[in-house]
Amino acid sequence: MLSRTAADLFWLSRYLERAENTARMLDVAHSMAMMPAGRSAEQELAAPLRVTGTLGAFREQHARLTGTALYQYLAWDATHPASIYSCLRVARENAHAVRGRITTEMWETLNATWLELNRMRTGRHPALKVFCDWVKERSHLWRGATVGTLARGDAFHFLRLGTFLERADNSARMLEVKQLDAAEESSTLRDYYH
Repeated sequence: MLSRTAADLFWLSRYLERAENTARMLDVAHSMAMMPAGRSAEQELAAPLRVTGTLGAFREQHARLTGTALYQYLAWDATHPASIYSCLRVARENAHAVRGRITTEMWETLNATWLELNRMRTGRHPALKVFCDWVKERSHLWRGATVGTLARGDAFHFLRLGTFLERADNSARMLEVKQLDAAEESSTLRDYYH
């Protein structure tokens, strides 16, 4: 397998996994902001931006951190490379480049996702929860088509490698943010009691 093909397969699956991870974080942050427990709504909304390392970039473009602004930024902003829209665009571009190495079902699943995403983007955006559930569903359809139809060769292994590496990277980022939050909370409590 050519290294370019391997790279396209690897990044295709990473970007699809990243889109799903972002949808999950966006959904949870929105829910937590509606009922913050010990933290402000803004702190809850900032969590996915902190995990993705884009809080500073967000603040450069937006005066306030609101649920609507966060949704627009993480889901639909074509100029933001980690938005769900951008991730799915690059994933489709990579799939197109390796069209001969993936199955028809895989291509059709991803292409249908891209076409529907563009219809949503040019029309009225769906509610955040509906959109996040849709992204997760489309990711699961892709994964099912991959596992169910692709031979267990190099292409399959590079796709799986990209998926699992992105999943591990996202988990490590979330743990880092939680660790920083816990350290900050511990410091605050220590200062309070001393």
